Amino acid sequence: MQFGIFSVSDITKDPVTGQTPSEAERIDAVVQIAKKAEEVGLDAFAIGEHHNPPFFSSAPTTLLAYVAAATERLILTTATTLITTNDPVRIAEEYAMLQHLSKGRTDLMLGRGNTAPVYPWFGQEINQSLPLALENYNLLHRLWREDVVDWEGNFRTPLTGFTSTPRPLDDVPPFVWHGSIRTPEIAEQAAYYGNGFFANNIFWPAEHYERLIGFYRQRYAHHGHGTEAEAVVGLGGQAFIAKNSQDAKRQFRPYFDNAPVYGHGPSMEDFTAATPLVVGSPQEVIEKTLTFREHFGDYQRQLFLMDHAGLPLEIVLEQLELLGGEVVPVLRKEFETLRAPGARAEAPTHASLVAEKYGDAPARQPRPNANRGDNVTGGSPYQDSAEVAAAQAEEVAS
Repeated sequence: MQFGIFSVSDITKDPVTGQTPSEAERIDAVVQIAKKAEEVGLDAFAIGEHHNPPFFSSAPTTLLAYVAAATERLILTTATTLITTNDPVRIAEEYAMLQHLSKGRTDLMLGRGNTAPVYPWFGQEINQSLPLALENYNLLHRLWREDVVDWEGNFRTPLTGFTSTPRPLDDVPPFVWHGSIRTPEIAEQAAYYGNGFFANNIFWPAEHYERLIGFYRQRYAHHGHGTEAEAVVGLGGQAFIAKNSQDAKRQFRPYFDNAPVYGHGPSMEDFTAATPLVVGSPQEVIEKTLTFREHFGDYQRQLFLMDHAGLPLEIVLEQLELLGGEVVPVLRKEFETLRAPGARAEAPTHASLVAEKYGDAPARQPRPNANRGDNVTGGSPYQDSAEVAAAQAEEVAS
């Protein structure tokens, strides 16, 4: 089972000191947080994608490529990549490049995004978000598996003889998770393709996610990818850890009370009782996290949100020490002991997908086909500068 952390990349005023970090400070901090995650033995680091203040992570592939160069074994992923407002051709190119640079330590979580103004910024409409998500992923899936693609849809220009470059490492695409908090169509999409389903598991009671995850498992089996217990499920979670419960509650309360999302609403005690948030000692975090299995069955990835609401870097790093040193080692043993016979033990990795595809044979190292379609790999279709000038003049005249 994989354990890690994810960041939503918010830039929030620290309610204790009154200081608001700059973009530069938060970007530097999240890199330090990712490096610390590997140092304390965590498996995965995820960053969200946002294009509006107060968030900084508008270019997750750039950030993750930098983190890849600064780490050795950390799995790098997103939480989430916007499949609706990103061109699937660019997603195919950028994440294949990241996959190469990280030597396979990359997977991808896709989501629709719920920030309404982002859609027109990228030429789309939020009321088309679901058909956009379904169509765009269908194209992305093909771009990573077919060397030459002919395609036509409703939301972008057609492709004729198109080759996405670079091709996936070892001709094995990054594993894809589909993230959703409410949409059964996205769970169905994940199940149809045999991909993973990720529930962010932060703001809603367990019963809400039980329905989505149960539906995904049923459809995963229906589409012939394995049993319901073999479906690939990931969960978010939210924790604030201190050596003892009293210190955790005292330290986190001002951050909870002033958090942009849930501040000035329910009390911290009411919120922790109704949602997956846990504020307490390492043992309390262990106990609450183990209840996730009771609700959702055996699952393969657990990510915790720990750097939000204005928490200063030094406190986040202290929590990572506790998470990696006292919480995760116990959770690994407990989840292993509790796992039901026939349940999937691990989330797919690049190494496991390569082994599944090739067995003992060497992996294919594809070379892009020289084609005569949209992305001509030879010279310009205009043979000399005179022809270029004439063509340009004709275009201006017309």
